[in-house]
Amino acid sequence: MNILCASDSLKGTLSSEKTALLLTRAAREVFGEVHCDSVPVADGGEGTTEAVIAAEQGEIVSVPVHGPMMEPVNAFYGRIDERRAVLEMAAASGLPLVPEGERNPLLATTYGTGELIRRVLEDGYREIAIAIGGSATNDGGMGCARALGVRFFDALGNELEGRGQDLEKVVSIDASGIDRRIREAKITVMCDVTNPLCGPDGATWTFGAQKGADEAMQHRLEAGMKNYRNVIRDTFDVDPDSIPGSGAAGGLGAALMVFCHGEMKSGIETVLDLIHFDERLRGIDLVVTGEGRTDWQSCFGKVMQGVGNRAKKLGIPAVGLSGSLGKDADRIFEEGIESIITTVDAPMPLAEALERAEELYYQGAIRMFRMIRIGMEIAGK
Repeated sequence: MNILCASDSLKGTLSSEKTALLLTRAAREVFGEVHCDSVPVADGGEGTTEAVIAAEQGEIVSVPVHGPMMEPVNAFYGRIDERRAVLEMAAASGLPLVPEGERNPLLATTYGTGELIRRVLEDGYREIAIAIGGSATNDGGMGCARALGVRFFDALGNELEGRGQDLEKVVSIDASGIDRRIREAKITVMCDVTNPLCGPDGATWTFGAQKGADEAMQHRLEAGMKNYRNVIRDTFDVDPDSIPGSGAAGGLGAALMVFCHGEMKSGIETVLDLIHFDERLRGIDLVVTGEGRTDWQSCFGKVMQGVGNRAKKLGIPAVGLSGSLGKDADRIFEEGIESIITTVDAPMPLAEALERAEELYYQGAIRMFRMIRIGMEIAGK
């Protein structure tokens, strides 16, 4: 039997690579001689760069940039091959980079993400995949665009820095100086939200609070975002609110599409394409995937959905091993996943489950493979 292990990481405990090692060990204990391939997988969020680089045997490149509060940060991107690169905006402008008590989207900027993109262009890459989850910012992507050569001006002709507080001040935009290499690049924006730039489902009201904005700040940021949207609409004859996903990452989605002509795609689908997942399925009899928690959200651009559907198209059964199950977890059965087993084997505090994550995952894998073995024996009778 040929098995492909393709699990997401179990956040805070087991990496995607570690799950593959544990699954391989468990499969060989249950089946004896069995061929196990493995591939790290991520859904376009945290860990995407590492997963893609590990799968494609690429290289991580460190890049010093400015962080969300313009502090020095050591960011990175992934070199896939001579032409392709992958990066996460969270490495330069992510929420974890700002201590909880210092989070302020009025002051935060995506400038460092623009610096990271510029470095990737300088290093010669022209097919660039950008994961935009986990931002600390609500600047409409102004900071990122400014780092790439776009200039934003207030009513007095002063150039703006590109922070959240500058949204309300923008009266004109000059994109003539944008890095010319942008025109040569194919930019894929990995995103699984469809929020517009403005409105009740927009960047500010949906994500602003988690970035440190109180209600008064949200009102100010929303008014600024509407002003920014209007200037973009009048200058470039495109309405960001008509573009699904423009509100992602505090509006970075809008900037990457308007100024960099990026193409918005599902994160998991982009990752699976980057690692040539369909080719890895050739000759496989069983796919094992999983994640930290499976619930209704798992059917919206997550690893199990993407892996399950790719396997289903080729008629390959797929099963899941997850840390826990939540509301409507059974919806994943419509996405090519035949069954799910949890790693926890008894009621226990979350702290205990996290501390024993490796042990519980391995034991769960043994139970899963033993059940599959029984099914094979029944089918053989």
